[in-house]
This record gives sequence, structure tokens and C-alpha cells, in this order.
Amino acid sequence: MTDGDSRFDLAVGGKSWFFYPIERLGGIEGHRSTSHGWMARHDIRPGKILWEVQEAYQPAIVKEKLTRGPLEYAALWQIAQRFSDRPVKFGAICAPALASMLWNEHYADDKAMVLDLCDIMNAELRELAAAGCPVIQVEEPRHHGLTTRPDCTDAELEFQTEAFNRQLAGVDAEIWVHTCWGNPNQQRVYWEVPSYERALPYLLQLECDVITFECASNDGKDLPLFAKHKTDKKIGIGVVNHCNTVVEPAEHVAVLIRKALEHIPPERLVITTDCGFGREGLSRRIAYYKCVSLVEGTNIVRRELGLPEAHIRAADPKLYFAGVSED
Repeated sequence: MTDGDSRFDLAVGGKSWFFYPIERLGGIEGHRSTSHGWMARHDIRPGKILWEVQEAYQPAIVKEKLTRGPLEYAALWQIAQRFSDRPVKFGAICAPALASMLWNEHYADDKAMVLDLCDIMNAELRELAAAGCPVIQVEEPRHHGLTTRPDCTDAELEFQTEAFNRQLAGVDAEIWVHTCWGNPNQQRVYWEVPSYERALPYLLQLECDVITFECASNDGKDLPLFAKHKTDKKIGIGVVNHCNTVVEPAEHVAVLIRKALEHIPPERLVITTDCGFGREGLSRRIAYYKCVSLVEGTNIVRRELGLPEAHIRAADPKLYFAGVSED
């Protein structure tokens, strides 16, 4: 099970993904009405849906040294876990991504600010793991987004790796890292989906057990890259798209899984979604049936491999009530 980052679904375009933690940090005062070039890089202006999202994303100003506040991740996980006897995975924004929504007026450089944020998040994640949370998903390292920019250097990618791993040091839980190409209000940030190629060697250096990649949106064009890089990590591939309202047929999902198996061994392949469905854009019914199709498509391939299939309650005739027989 996953907690679904439910606390992040409270504002325009997933604003609280950033601002749930930001509003609880010490050293913050006020906000700016614009961000660090995000609008210009993506041609965001009035008349575009992402303008409204960006208008909500007003960076907070760092006036003093950042300090840990009442993020209460452990308590949030405990509340979610009480609803299920299955393990609940907890999702949380990473420190480097959080820094992208801060306006630095205190630190000598942004890297020093990022490292302080990493230490704050490390303390919070350690406490979360100590409370018993078995699986923690840390979301959106910046590597792949930075490689879309012409000024991105290898030194910057190395720093991002160092920073990301710093926040995970000593966190005693299974660690998942989620990557995608953006999900503000279920919109594409990049109309032509970029490639992970340059970022992949750095992403595979992250201290995690599972790392996920957006694959449905581009029909798995990056899957051959996984044959070029050795790793003992499990690789999660997105097989349904969070940016459209069409429920992918199960056979379509199976085709993408078969493509992945050409480059990733089955014991290291995890099937997931490109990103989440909670940012205002998709109805619960569409999100639900995308997840049903995800499992049905996976079952097709499991059957081909002679592996056990997952029971799908939504597809179980015994649980269907619309056409009750009179017999």
C-alpha cells in the first residue's frame, strides 16, 4: 500500500508537495511572486494552464539558516498504517527538489542551502524509519530535469548525487526513488518527452533499493539504456500515463512490460505508473481503472513466464453485482 502523499493534494497543481514541508521549516519569511526562471524556460505565460499553477508556486524566501520544524512524517505514516494490515509506503519530496522552490537570501550559495535541507530531511526520514515505516519513497531527484538544460555540467550532476545520498544516510528502511518528467495539474512540462540517457549513470548511483522511470509516455524508448549500465537495483517502469484520461488496454501494458524484459531481468523489474494521479487532473474512476489495467497487463506477462498472477477484485465475476442471475 502507499499513503499516496495525501497531504500534498491540498492546493493548485500539487503545490503542497513543496509547501507542506516549506511552511514548517524555520528560517523562512514571506515569498516571491516568481520562480528561478521556470516560467521563461517552459514558455509559461498568461493563457496557459501552467501559468495558473506557477502563480500558486510562489517561492518562499530563506532569511535565516534553515531549521527542522514539525514535519511529523512519522505521525503521518502511523495514521495511514492504522488503516491497513499491509505495509504502507510513505512518499516525500527530496531536499534538492524542495530547494528549487526556495529563494535564497541567507546562504553564500545555493549548494550550502541544499546541504542544510538534506540534513533536515535526513533527521526526519531517520525518525520515520525508526517509527517502523518499512518503505520510504523519496521523490524527484533533479538530475534528469537538469540535463534538459544546455548549461548542465557533470559537476552539478555529481553534486546532486552527493546531496541526494546525504539525506538518506542511516535511514533504515527500503528506499524507493521516484522519477518522472513532471506532473503539475496532470500536465506535461515537456511536450516532447526527453530522455534519461545523460542522467541515468548518476541516478543509478543513488543509495536506494528501487528507482522508477517514466516509460508509458514515450512507449519505453529509453528501455534499451538499462542494458548498458550494470546495477543491482530494482527498476520500476511506468506502464500507464498520468497525463491522459484514456485507460490503457491490458495488452498495451503487456507489450511495454515485454519490451522492458528484453533489457531488465524479471526478478529486478517493478511495474508502476509514470507518476501519481492526485494532482486534480484525473477522476478517481479513471485512476482506478488505469491501476486495474496495470495489474491485468502484468498478469498477462506473468502467465507467459509461468509466474503466479495477482487476484484483481475489480475483474472478479463473483464480486460483480450489475447482472445478477435469477437462477
